[in-house]
Amino acid sequence: MQRRRLLQLAATAALLPLSTYTAARLNGHNGRRIILLELAGANDGLNTLVPWSDDRYHELRPTIGLGKKQIIQLTDDFAFHAGLKELMPVWEAGQLAMVHGLGYPSPNRSHFKSIALWETGGDGEQQRRDGWVTHDIEHAYAMGQVDAHGIALGGGMGVFSNAAGNWLSMSTADQYTGVGAPGITTAQNNNPAMQALLESASMLQSSLDQLSTKMTGLRKRVTIPGRALSQQMSHAVNLINAGVEAPVIKLSLGGFDTHEGQLYRHNNLLKQAAVAISGLRTELLKSGEWDNTLLVTYSEFGRRANENRSGGTDHGTAAAHLIAGGLVEGGLYGDMPDLGKLLNGDLQYTMDYRAIYSSLLSDWLQLPSDRFAQFNDTRLNKLFA
Repeated sequence: MQRRRLLQLAATAALLPLSTYTAARLNGHNGRRIILLELAGANDGLNTLVPWSDDRYHELRPTIGLGKKQIIQLTDDFAFHAGLKELMPVWEAGQLAMVHGLGYPSPNRSHFKSIALWETGGDGEQQRRDGWVTHDIEHAYAMGQVDAHGIALGGGMGVFSNAAGNWLSMSTADQYTGVGAPGITTAQNNNPAMQALLESASMLQSSLDQLSTKMTGLRKRVTIPGRALSQQMSHAVNLINAGVEAPVIKLSLGGFDTHEGQLYRHNNLLKQAAVAISGLRTELLKSGEWDNTLLVTYSEFGRRANENRSGGTDHGTAAAHLIAGGLVEGGLYGDMPDLGKLLNGDLQYTMDYRAIYSSLLSDWLQLPSDRFAQFNDTRLNKLFA
């Protein structure tokens, strides 16, 4: 991994401006973190946060529309899919929020292109190259102020795409425990590009050493019961409990491309997600880190409002997403898309998803800069305590 990273750094070092890390910095990491959970394949928002009292919902989905025995009522008009019952203690504690109708202008229904937009903060009219979290986090924290700017424990690294910063991919929390240092020299070099390479490589080495030391010192490993996502969540908890400082941890659960047989498949997937998130909360409450943690789901797009002939749903646009944490002011945020005003069979988004990014950067992480400030939405002003 280190050799591959060095080659990447060598290829990009000549392109890095010398002022990459000269912007205003925070004095130190405030301990807050975001856990990004990618629902890969495009989660069906309508059958996650269900508008169960709306007759049009049942007309659009005569077969896969959820009945009273398949939902958990939250309000007079909305309900959770019953597969999310493990999240009810989080909801009842007022620590879970659902945000209606997240989307973007000129939606793209390609899995590859749309997830790239969500992970970089673009839309169907304008694209970005670097991950949406990278710019502001790198400029807030020098590479020595945190153990890593971000750690991916599942899925791809698209959300961490950047030529600079210290963004790591790990399969387990103990992956770098006992890994020997590559012996990189930090001696001065007359070539500015090579000097930048050596400094970045040295910082990477230091980061891996720190991770190894902290994980070696962790006395008790946590195991959250469940399947693959629970394993990722367990690794996240172990990193947090070991004192690893990383503002962002990324996880992924795949299988949400439910073109057919959605009732069973979606129920199974939501159960896995709910069990893993509930387990995360339980363990972080024990260690006192739940108030410092925010879990946020995202997906490339939602599903069509109407069901298809295969008992599933096809690629759509807007969808609701989940935000949970000890300092979240729980409830429903934003406005549900009008099922009577579909656009080519799709929900029309009611909130730009980048409003969430702005809130995460400014209100939650409290960074000195917010590249998505223009998308700030006052409906999210009371999201955090």
